[in-house]
Amino acid sequence: MTSADLTTVATAGSASVFIPAPMTPYQGDIARYWDHEARPVNLRLGDVDGLYHHHYGIGDVDHAALGAADDGEYEKRLIAELHRLESAQAELLLHHLGPIERDDTLVDAGCGRGGSMVMAHQRFGCKVEGVTLSAKQADFANRRARELGIEDHVHARVCNMLGTPFETGQAAASWNNESSMYVDLHDLFAEHSRILAVGGRYVTITGCWNPRYGQPSKWVSQINAHFECNIHSRREYLRAMADNRLVPQAVVDLTPATLPYWALRATSSLVTGIEEAFINSYKDGSFQYFLIAADRI
Repeated sequence: MTSADLTTVATAGSASVFIPAPMTPYQGDIARYWDHEARPVNLRLGDVDGLYHHHYGIGDVDHAALGAADDGEYEKRLIAELHRLESAQAELLLHHLGPIERDDTLVDAGCGRGGSMVMAHQRFGCKVEGVTLSAKQADFANRRARELGIEDHVHARVCNMLGTPFETGQAAASWNNESSMYVDLHDLFAEHSRILAVGGRYVTITGCWNPRYGQPSKWVSQINAHFECNIHSRREYLRAMADNRLVPQAVVDLTPATLPYWALRATSSLVTGIEEAFINSYKDGSFQYFLIAADRI
């Protein structure tokens, strides 16, 4: 088959599924990147309680829970603490979705291995649909949903977040958790605006470069290269939202809240080499970590 064809993928324990080919070469690059990604930091943290995230953490480190660094169990406790901070980040995002009913549908755009989808269902009891370019991630998320017995409520599919199969106005709320740097923001928010019901809530947590710095710093450029992404500025987010009937209700600077996570991660055995770029860019003000919650009008 050529890249323009549909690809059939057989997954263990499930029927063969059709995976749409990427619409652009870049989407193909990103699909391959995440299909081959297997960093211990994502899997080891998820093994703590079965919630597998692909985002970073916020909040103060519980040093009492960590204990002494020379303790043989210290690294295990450190990994559990990093995971706690990542789950706290997801809880904050879900809190900003506002009131959600059990018969509502939520959409996670760039769902990764599905940790936030599981948390959303556990919190609200509703249906959660996730989309990702990675067949590997979608299969992982769906397998976890089956293991938890929530496959009727939590489902991931291979899909371009800029053109989802959901009906216009179907979603009560939707979000991007550190996934919006892979797409054009005007195209992204046009799709969220389409699938959201009027009055629905959109939330993103993202890293963005600071316009007051002038241009993306060398640290931001390193992060882009590491993840093969294109980090946007805070100004671009707000402008694209305004152009697509998404009116911000909360803009929260999480930069101070995420620095403790990065400082702790830099001391762990799970470092990936990008920790220095995050820490230095947050400290010099060239990079910021923001939550933006907006209503569809």
